[in-house]
Amino acid sequence: MTPDKRWPSDWVRAVLPTCILQAVAGSGEAYGYQIIQALKAAGFDGLSGGTVYPALNRLETDGFVSSEWRQGDAGPGKKFYSLTPMGQQRLQDASTDWNQFADLIKNLLHERNG
Repeated sequence: MTPDKRWPSDWVRAVLPTCILQAVAGSGEAYGYQIIQALKAAGFDGLSGGTVYPALNRLETDGFVSSEWRQGDAGPGKKFYSLTPMGQQRLQDASTDWNQFADLIKNLLHERNG
């Protein structure tokens, strides 16, 4: 993948919740800006807070992440997110399902091009 590749927005919307769960799981807990930076480092260059924060709110409403507001040392406070047990299970299930789905698509496209 090229570093400046902009993926179709419907593809990003489809995988964003799972990718956010992985970004949070990768650090144990993270605040919004850290999550955005982790996703950008993974190749999601076009992401902004306006895309990630609503998805985080939905994940929290659905019980997949919990949050804790912490006062900053020398600046404003930050909302830290961590996976709930339900979120950990959701990430595991989504990872398995996504890998199976990706293999299905890869095989289908290979048949067409092969």
